[in-house]
Amino acid sequence: MTGAVAQDGAARETAKDSAKGAPLKIELNRLEPAGEACRTYMLVDNGHGPALKSLKVDLFAFDTEGVAQKRLAVELGPVQEKKTVVRLFDFAGLSCPKIGRILLNDVLACEGGEASRETCLERIETATKTPAAFDR
Repeated sequence: MTGAVAQDGAARETAKDSAKGAPLKIELNRLEPAGEACRTYMLVDNGHGPALKSLKVDLFAFDTEGVAQKRLAVELGPVQEKKTVVRLFDFAGLSCPKIGRILLNDVLACEGGEASRETCLERIETATKTPAAFDR
């Protein structure tokens, strides 16, 4: 193997490793009433990772007493490389003041680059700008 080929292969491995380790930040940015539902704004920051065709997550909303109220599967993708997007969805039949916590229970699908469910889950960092906690 020539030095140039070995260097090229090493560069690809380093790029792969850095993409796996690049944080994928998901922020619970806003909760607002929408009729009988609570509209949820999620900010997805993929500023340092590869593009994702799909990012489907399993969420649970807990009330202020810590009791699970609603489960929801949400598609947050697609998310381009070096891009931040906002995704909206509703927790039907749940008023916003009742939500004390949202749990990112699992990643159901993650497609793009070298992504897998497991690597996406490892990359996710959660944050909130609402009174409700958001964690994984």
